[in-house]
Amino acid sequence: MIIAVDFDGTIVEHNYPAIGRELPFATATIRKLIDEQHQIILWTVRKGKLLQEAVDWCKERGIEFYAVNKNFPEEQIDNEQGYCKINAELFIDDRNLGGLPDWGHIYRMIKENKSWKELYSEPQEQSIKKKKCWFRW
Repeated sequence: MIIAVDFDGTIVEHNYPAIGRELPFATATIRKLIDEQHQIILWTVRKGKLLQEAVDWCKERGIEFYAVNKNFPEEQIDNEQGYCKINAELFIDDRNLGGLPDWGHIYRMIKENKSWKELYSEPQEQSIKKKKCWFRW
């Protein structure tokens, strides 16, 4: 599957133009998806030096993207903005309608081919807590 992933607010917390703290399990999940042969495209508004900082940050954490802001590594972008429409089957972005699920849910949605609605409508395991007895009769 071809998956486009945003950077700020999706892999890391918003702190643009600086790089925020990693969101829990973001890089581990992306590495696992790459290991499972998904093509991951970094799809971000960052350009120039800021883009390179994001790519380097990810590379330091073991993430090698299939492409960055383009459909495939060899694609030449000929417009001044440096953007093209990405042809991905899935977009992971914090600006999605409904927000960004946690990365554990994102992985399950991809791995188990479940929609957001299917995943969140599953019965949740409830832990049964015994009341503490402070006295005995």
